[in-house]
Amino acid sequence: MYRWVQRFTPLLVDAARPRRTVLVTGGSSTRPTSRSPAGGPTCTGGVDQHGQVIDVLASTRRDQAAARRFFARTLSHGRRPVEVTTDKAPVYPRLLEELLPEACHVDGARENNRIEADHSRLKAWLRPMRGLKRLRSVQTISAGHAFVQNIRRGHYELGTDADPHARLTAAFTKLTLAI
Repeated sequence: MYRWVQRFTPLLVDAARPRRTVLVTGGSSTRPTSRSPAGGPTCTGGVDQHGQVIDVLASTRRDQAAARRFFARTLSHGRRPVEVTTDKAPVYPRLLEELLPEACHVDGARENNRIEADHSRLKAWLRPMRGLKRLRSVQTISAGHAFVQNIRRGHYELGTDADPHARLTAAFTKLTLAI
């Protein structure tokens, strides 16, 4: 099963990309979070104000270069955020002042609980496996998890006409035809 996930997740994500719903509403905010599954590589993810996972980036270290790569990729996906919520990592304030001087940076206590809650399913799934050790595995599994979460929440034009409990099945049925 693990090999299938590694092989087909990138194909499914690429096939679904044109059907991604771009949410255009009043304000825009990005919330990056970092997590290190079982002491392995660090994974940073960005979530918008509607709960849509924008991007996921795995890196071996949680430093300024990794944060810069993450924000460059995230900002290339669409509108620039008005507000950015992060944890209290010391790398973010200077980088955000450089890349997004117009955005409000929020790093208060419990401000990014929404993001951490978003990753609770992934953490629960990885815990019995004792995490992932290889960078490629972390990137693929995290991107696949974000993709499935976005489909469940209706952020893709896939399966939105189906019952919410059957949304994933309907979406994957359509995607298998596209691959």
